[in-house]
Amino acid sequence: MYASREDIGYDFGDDSKVRSKPVKPNPNIDGGWAWMIVLSSFLVHILIMGSQMALGILNMEWLEEFNQSRGLTAWVSSLSMGITLIVGPFIGLFISMCGCRTTAIIGGVLNALGWILSAYAANVHYLFLTFGVTAGIGSGMVYLPAVVMVGQYFQKRRALAQGLSTTGTGFGAFLMTALLKYLCTEFGWRNAMFIQGAISLNLCVCGALMRPLSPKDLREKYVVRSDSEENRAKALSHSTETVKSNGVLGEEPDKKEEAANAEVLGSVQHVEIGGKSGSGRSMYGLRLFKTVSQLTVTVRKGFALWYSSYFGAASLFTNRVFVAFVIWALFAYSSFVIPFIHLPEIVKQYNLSRQDNVFPLTSIIAIVHIFGKVILGIISDLPCISTWNVFLMANFTLVTCILTLPLMQTYVGLAVVCALIGFSSGYFSLMPVVTEDLVGTKHLANAYGIIICANGISALFGPPFAGWIYDITQKYDFSFYIAGLLYMVGIIFLLIQPCIQKKQPREKSTEEAQV
Repeated sequence: MYASREDIGYDFGDDSKVRSKPVKPNPNIDGGWAWMIVLSSFLVHILIMGSQMALGILNMEWLEEFNQSRGLTAWVSSLSMGITLIVGPFIGLFISMCGCRTTAIIGGVLNALGWILSAYAANVHYLFLTFGVTAGIGSGMVYLPAVVMVGQYFQKRRALAQGLSTTGTGFGAFLMTALLKYLCTEFGWRNAMFIQGAISLNLCVCGALMRPLSPKDLREKYVVRSDSEENRAKALSHSTETVKSNGVLGEEPDKKEEAANAEVLGSVQHVEIGGKSGSGRSMYGLRLFKTVSQLTVTVRKGFALWYSSYFGAASLFTNRVFVAFVIWALFAYSSFVIPFIHLPEIVKQYNLSRQDNVFPLTSIIAIVHIFGKVILGIISDLPCISTWNVFLMANFTLVTCILTLPLMQTYVGLAVVCALIGFSSGYFSLMPVVTEDLVGTKHLANAYGIIICANGISALFGPPFAGWIYDITQKYDFSFYIAGLLYMVGIIFLLIQPCIQKKQPREKSTEEAQV
């Protein structure tokens, strides 16, 4: 089965150049400041994803306050979760132009503003705009840089690093559930959202920790990666032909772009040197012109990379396994968020509120989710284990739990299923690793932006759909069954495409032998 992108035959040009000279690795790659990046990403997951996993508490408060249907009220949480992920491709453009640090700091301010404005909501539709859209966009502007930065700083221990950083979702769900419960009980839900907005300003601090690597450091990482994979590449000689036939995000457009940019900056510097003898006002104008020119070059380069990844002749969508991955993401995430949003209501229906108050089911998912991410990350980093196989096994376990959950009507049964959901959903820490294996580090921001955008669409429609089904049937059973079946369709796409892709080079080589 699938092990890495070389097995499939895709290489997007970022690590194709293998140099013979030994390169001294940067101490910040897989160590040093890299662990501060993990800490920053960990805190981002607590404040963003953890808070969103605890929205079931606020959802019950909104139902009582505004007296709207469950389907309509669930749109508030879904908009926040969905937009956080849907804006991924556009946040990739911001990252290409401004960098991860600036993008994350701006996002932290927007997220805090969304929480604070939501405290003054007069109706559910007001929350759509303030909490769903404003806080959602802010969350997306912090979340994607947090994931991308970990991928940039780690090479040998990527799965473990992503696993440790994303455990913040589990910690956050556990902590934020308890915090929001306490704040809503003591101060009311409006003051609770205001306080949470103040706490969210810490996202700006997390963004400030995202110190960018220099281009030289990134090149050294690519070289180290190429050297470590050279032996495997020799056994995969067919991959070059497959790449040529399917399109490559090559380096020639980048070289032309860099040459044009250098020409622009060179002309500006020439004018500046020639005008040194002019007046102070003229020099100020020249420096301003130079600054604007450099900013224009940065924007052009970032937009060119973003555009070529999505719409160019050799875009990411020429990778059929990546397309299958996107289709899977369209169905997968709703199966995870539906329990978080609607479990409090299910517990209330089954008259299990007393047991749930002692140890909430959502907290069980959150705690086990922590261990799931770390353990699956450690297993995936083992040299004899395929990350793809671990990813698939976790998906099969999760979809089985989603289909089984409606059958459990006791607290113990629900607790066991929730624990399995928490552990198997630890595969989220492997998603950036699998994405990077498919497209390479250079295109990770844009590719992962597409993946989380598909997840966002799933999160956007999943909880309202479950609420709508409940309004019709007065049961959540069919919601879980339909979500589980759609999830299974996505898994089937993941199984089919790698097999087809590995089969094609063999068929091609057989035809060439006959000729």
